[in-house]
Amino acid sequence: MRLITFLWHNLILKRRCGWPFRSRKMEPSGRVAYSTMPLRSFLLGLICSMALLTVAAVTANSAGRYLEVSYPPSTQPGDLQLGVTYTLWIPDGVVKLRSVVVNSVGLKSQPSSPASNAMADTDQERARRHPAKMSYLDNGVIRLGVDLNRGGAITYLSRSSTEQNLVNSYDCGRQIQMSYYSGPVPFAIAGKQPKPEWRFIGWNPIQVGDAFGNASKLLDYTNDGKQVHVKCIPLHWPLENVPGECTYECWFTLDGPVVHARCRLVNHRPDQTQYPARHQEYPALYTNGPWYRLMTYTGDRPFTGGELSRIEKRIGEPGPWSHWTATESWAALVNDDNFGLGIWIPQCQSFNGGFAGKPGKGGPNDDPTGYIAPSPKEIIDWNIDHEYRYDLIVGDLPAIRKYVYDHAARATPPSYRFEKDRQGWSYVNVADTGWPIRGELNVLLEQDNPQLHGPVGFWQAADASTLVIQSASHTRGSEARIFWNNLGEKGFSEKNSLGFTLTSDGEYHTYRVKLAKSPAWKGPITQLRFDPVGVGGKGEWVRIKSIVFEK
Repeated sequence: MRLITFLWHNLILKRRCGWPFRSRKMEPSGRVAYSTMPLRSFLLGLICSMALLTVAAVTANSAGRYLEVSYPPSTQPGDLQLGVTYTLWIPDGVVKLRSVVVNSVGLKSQPSSPASNAMADTDQERARRHPAKMSYLDNGVIRLGVDLNRGGAITYLSRSSTEQNLVNSYDCGRQIQMSYYSGPVPFAIAGKQPKPEWRFIGWNPIQVGDAFGNASKLLDYTNDGKQVHVKCIPLHWPLENVPGECTYECWFTLDGPVVHARCRLVNHRPDQTQYPARHQEYPALYTNGPWYRLMTYTGDRPFTGGELSRIEKRIGEPGPWSHWTATESWAALVNDDNFGLGIWIPQCQSFNGGFAGKPGKGGPNDDPTGYIAPSPKEIIDWNIDHEYRYDLIVGDLPAIRKYVYDHAARATPPSYRFEKDRQGWSYVNVADTGWPIRGELNVLLEQDNPQLHGPVGFWQAADASTLVIQSASHTRGSEARIFWNNLGEKGFSEKNSLGFTLTSDGEYHTYRVKLAKSPAWKGPITQLRFDPVGVGGKGEWVRIKSIVFEK
């Protein structure tokens, strides 16, 4: 009996056959939930009751099968307050199960202490030792909840008439939360090294907490019944209990079935290196298992009611998620009835997302999850003050799309004026003079093959025949080149490019590059690239006030 009890606690509870499962960014799972319900004790004993010698004899590479036991939430004091699903892997060849009743320990109702923290079997379990401290907005249509013990991130969103929460909180990396990325990769600080499986993440403070289950610190909070404001010091996801060198702020308001969100990063890193641009999460959004169908529009005729696309993992595509160009700037995770959660961020066409785990079931504390992140590529300076806005829409697919159609500006050629920021432009083999931006980009061209990349967008070549560049330069070379991508293309090519000559005297000039002269300038365009020279050198530079189109 002692042997069986030991194996139950240390192998089943601690491991939970966890290796087939993954959490945020595919973190290994393994969650413990305790209860004093007699039925719970009986079922836990039933799950535990395999013939141990038989199991030991089965080879480790057996395919096996899975047994699931689900528990609904209870309203009784001392019982399970949140629904949970246990999954047990049974190796091939096991045909007989033997039952042992194991006493459950009511740890979930005990106050946190160093001793109880030491008993946390997983990082997910440690994260759940921070009790939720919720603050809500409810306008009679939808109900929004932020957790003040998790950086003020959104952990609850439902229709007011139900308690069907759309938001997943399996670990500190889920929820709907702020998340920024920069270098170096890997990122270590104060003698702490990143968790090995997250070395590739680099600098990544997130709003809720870290991969070890520690929660971020809330600095400020208000809720006047119409708006919630939160401010926190985030934690670096890959490191254990390391605060970010920045603050995050969010403002949330409700408007019918819509959450309006404004988010702000104020950075103050001691490392003043300008690291390359990386894809961001504006924000990171995770839903529960029933909302597994990822829908969007990727066609070349946005805002015409064209057929939607379902984003699914393509064979050979690296990583757990897919990347696509959302030409209507929105995406949604919906269930089999086409009901769910949409996100719209104006003028953002670069999206990332997918689904991980078993689709169609699971609650806020279960592993299966859908994911969406508007993910433009941006440089995050050591001292940047950065803001973005997004809308969350609760409803069915037609209602989500109609909201976007009613509020979005139609696709037009971009106009980049570098008055206060980079307008989403980033660099390859160059750097600029840093933040803040004051009326121009001041770009140093001291490496070979210097490139300036515009953000992903969408416009028609026929509406933008001439590119107008206002710039000054100091270079030895004078042959500049403009590249472009059409919808569906990945990577720039000489075929889609046109050269022009710079006047390199250090003075500002206006250049009109007639892109319509190129036979390749046609159809939908999604991105520009500007190469001021082919080869840079010490002391060479270009300054740019604007890049705009004329028809």
